[in-house]
Amino acid sequence: MANTQERIEQLRGRSRRPLTPGQFLAGLLDEMGITQTDLAARLGVTRATVSRLIQGRRSLTLDMAQRLGRFFGDGPGVWMQMQAIVDLWDALHMDATPYAAIEPWQDQKAA
Repeated sequence: MANTQERIEQLRGRSRRPLTPGQFLAGLLDEMGITQTDLAARLGVTRATVSRLIQGRRSLTLDMAQRLGRFFGDGPGVWMQMQAIVDLWDALHMDATPYAAIEPWQDQKAA
C-alpha cells in the first residue's frame, strides 16, 4: 500500500483530473434510474443543490456527504475522500508561484 507521499506523487503525475463526487453521483443516478428531483426529495435538499453538485458548480459539503452516505449506505467518509482527492489534485496542478517564496519551517532547537 502506498504511503501518503507516494499517493501525492501519483496525483501530481496524473494529467487528468479525478472524477468529482458530483460526476460519480451522476453516473450512479443514471445506472439506478433515479432523477435528480427524486434524489433531492429523498435527501431532503433542493433539486438545485443536487444539480449544482452534479454540474461541478459546487463542491461536496460534509452535510451532503452525510446525506449521500446514508442514502447509499456507504457512510460519509467515501464521499469526503472523493472530494479530498479532487481538491488535492487541484492544489497540485495550480500555479505554485505564490508559494515559492515561503521558507519551510526549520526548528532551530533540533538543529
